[in-house]
Amino acid sequence: MRHFDLSAGFAEADLSIEVKEAALTITGEKKTEGEQTRREVLHQGIAARAFVRRFQLADYVQVTGAALENGLLHIDLVREVPEAKKPRLIPIAANSSAKTIEATAA
Repeated sequence: MRHFDLSAGFAEADLSIEVKEAALTITGEKKTEGEQTRREVLHQGIAARAFVRRFQLADYVQVTGAALENGLLHIDLVREVPEAKKPRLIPIAANSSAKTIEATAA
């Protein structure tokens, strides 16, 4: 299982996760309140800019879930290869009555 972690600073309502074909798109946009836009900020540790992150998923990778814990977004990915695509061993049968090809030189 693999995880992607993004920085703190966004609430669950500020984030959107979308999977389309083999692309995972994470969008974050801070919802600004009228009160916050009028205040003067001397120092802001975490930028409140909107962002879009896109990840190209490998074949047979599925997003199984997401969780926001302590300001960190965790996305769970699982790679499940179908049985038909997995390599398999072919047994070699010992056959004593195998046909041989005989030819004469011309």
